[in-house]
Amino acid sequence: MNQLQYEKSPYLLQHAHNPVDWMPWGQAAFDMAKREDRPVFLSIGYAACHWCHVMARESFEDDEAAAVINRAFVAVKVDREERPDVDAAYMDACLAINGSGGWPLTALLTPEGKPFWAGTYLPKPRLISLLEQVEQLWKTDRQRLTDAAGELTALLHRAEKDGRAPDRALAERGAAEFARAFDEVWGGFGAAPKFPAGHNLLFLLRYARLTGVKRAARMAETTLERMYRGGIFDHIGGGFCRYSTDRQWLVPHYEKMLYDNALLLLAYAEAWQMSRREVWRETARRTADYVLRELRLPEGGFACAQDADSGGEEGRFYRLSPAEVKAVLEEGGRDFCRRFGVTDTCPIPHLPVDGDWETSDEEMAGELEKLAAYRVRRSELGRDDKVITGWNGLMMAALARAGLLLERSDYVDAAEQAAAFLEGNLRDEKGRLLRRWREGEAAVDAQAEDCALLVWGLLELYGATFRPRYFRRACELAGELLERFLDADHGGVYPYASDGEALITRNKETYDGAMPSANSVTALVLHRLWRLTGEERWRQASEKQLAFVAGAAADYPSGHSFGLLAMLEALWPGEELVCTAGDVPPELTELLRRGERPNLTVLVKTTDTAAELAEIAPFTAEYPIPETGAKYYLCRDGACRAAVDTVAELEA
Repeated sequence: MNQLQYEKSPYLLQHAHNPVDWMPWGQAAFDMAKREDRPVFLSIGYAACHWCHVMARESFEDDEAAAVINRAFVAVKVDREERPDVDAAYMDACLAINGSGGWPLTALLTPEGKPFWAGTYLPKPRLISLLEQVEQLWKTDRQRLTDAAGELTALLHRAEKDGRAPDRALAERGAAEFARAFDEVWGGFGAAPKFPAGHNLLFLLRYARLTGVKRAARMAETTLERMYRGGIFDHIGGGFCRYSTDRQWLVPHYEKMLYDNALLLLAYAEAWQMSRREVWRETARRTADYVLRELRLPEGGFACAQDADSGGEEGRFYRLSPAEVKAVLEEGGRDFCRRFGVTDTCPIPHLPVDGDWETSDEEMAGELEKLAAYRVRRSELGRDDKVITGWNGLMMAALARAGLLLERSDYVDAAEQAAAFLEGNLRDEKGRLLRRWREGEAAVDAQAEDCALLVWGLLELYGATFRPRYFRRACELAGELLERFLDADHGGVYPYASDGEALITRNKETYDGAMPSANSVTALVLHRLWRLTGEERWRQASEKQLAFVAGAAADYPSGHSFGLLAMLEALWPGEELVCTAGDVPPELTELLRRGERPNLTVLVKTTDTAAELAEIAPFTAEYPIPETGAKYYLCRDGACRAAVDTVAELEA
């Protein structure tokens, strides 16, 4: 066994028995490379990645390939989910060289960590050929490699765009870009492969609500429909797979990621609030139920993902032949195959184009349970059970919001338990946030995305419960985000802290790709904190962050959809509501569920929470709590109305 046997990451442990002499990322590996005068072979992936498994089987478990790596290189393995900062730095190199990237990410580095070659999956013959050529060059023409490494590293230090005042035109251009890329027939944007990117849909839904542009809502709802009907949604077990390999959302890449399901849970819950179409609520429910059943750990946190592969074959767990369905369901098998389009040539359950897709599957609940049990008996599905702080913050936000909108207190309870788990287990001895937990061990300094996403989760949890402890912790973490990650001169947050490990680059990520960027989420939460507290420090920080994101998004607004979502909250008319009462009034909760005021922030001051709330939002100390009933204080665009006693008067 190699040194990965001492790690906690499931991905690294998958490679602990390789004949490759893997080392984990760290100074020891680079010290060895310098001492032994060898370049570094860096391989980055994650546990649920299909092509990572393929390359492992072909090359890293192969004695011939391992011999070349061990002879000429110091081999380093990285779990990109544990170290997104390392991944981002070398993915930039891959993109600069090839114009595209992905995982597994392979990079060849000098002992100083500078890359001179980077790529993705390589079949064994090509890998061995490349490594042997580099081995020879390292001996005979090393200057050629080190010069290339120096030039590439210099290139990776991106020039930053100047900040600019955010304006509505930027959001409008983003919506127009989505319209140009929209697939009118199958939904989604661009050609295959198609990714769900729930934050794109959240932007379009919120944009439609604030502007009245119906096309934005239609693009979002068409995409939500086609994804739900396709094979990317698991019609038997619930939840969404990573992406679709085709235009029709039919054939998925089968891993299921925590962050995809969080973002899509938010999107479907938002769509339900807008249109009250039952299918959106049902899809949101089945997505949340999947997460709670399959990804929730006994301790309260959420695992990263379920694997794409089972039994060494991608998607085997999910595909069902008509014969299998009929053997399990007997007389009901024929109806199931007809409804879900299961044939010998298409073993992927989906809702065909010519079928009835809005009818609830509740009447087939028994059949779905039988098939779900059969799948588990037939083959085992791997799970990456490490807890990532930021991803858990994102799921907290999704469950808290969905729990409020769908009237599911169990979802809110699960979000609260996740918050308690993170608070109790993901902090170091100084009280600072950590990124990863597994099997009782927390490690790896938190990154900007961890702080920002957890702040968002806590704010959504406050909005669902009005318990000030979540509001207070959100303020504390936002302060840590500004103190340790902020570029005070130019705006924006760096991916890793000022006192963290220095990498070859420290570029500020702004693109909202598979997940919203740390900078976009930071823009959203800082603006919300200003509106909730009225404190000058949050106003100044919010304005600077929004200007930074606006500058970064200027050339490609639709690539910064979550940043645009933050701008929607900042630039369109907003309302601030303070409610004082003995307890949270049910009529207020109902107002929030209806969502008729889409840009509303709410504080609730009750007898039990008054003192703590006044410490966080000092202006609330002046609002008296009535002896009976409630008082509602509404402000819009800096002007406050007279207090009223009921929600009905508020809406008059």
